[in-house]
Amino acid sequence: MEYINVLWKHQDNGYPIRFVSELGEGRFELRKLEFFADGTVDAASGERETERTRLGLVAAPSLERINQDRQFEGSSIGQDEFEALWLEHVRPATQ
Repeated sequence: MEYINVLWKHQDNGYPIRFVSELGEGRFELRKLEFFADGTVDAASGERETERTRLGLVAAPSLERINQDRQFEGSSIGQDEFEALWLEHVRPATQ
């Protein structure tokens, strides 16, 4: 697994300003959090998505490639940091 944190520098409130993703085989997203300027956070996984947030349909580019575009600033994070963010922002599915 790989975990990435990407800041997106823009002024459009309809799009997230930060992505945090868990990447699996082939760099495909398994889980993702999207943070918006208004403070809301949406999540997507194989079991959940929102109107605004879904898993990517193509493999995530490398951090090197992401960082070649000046509007993005990507870095690696650890599994523990990702899990803490996931638990903080994702409500468990009701049974």
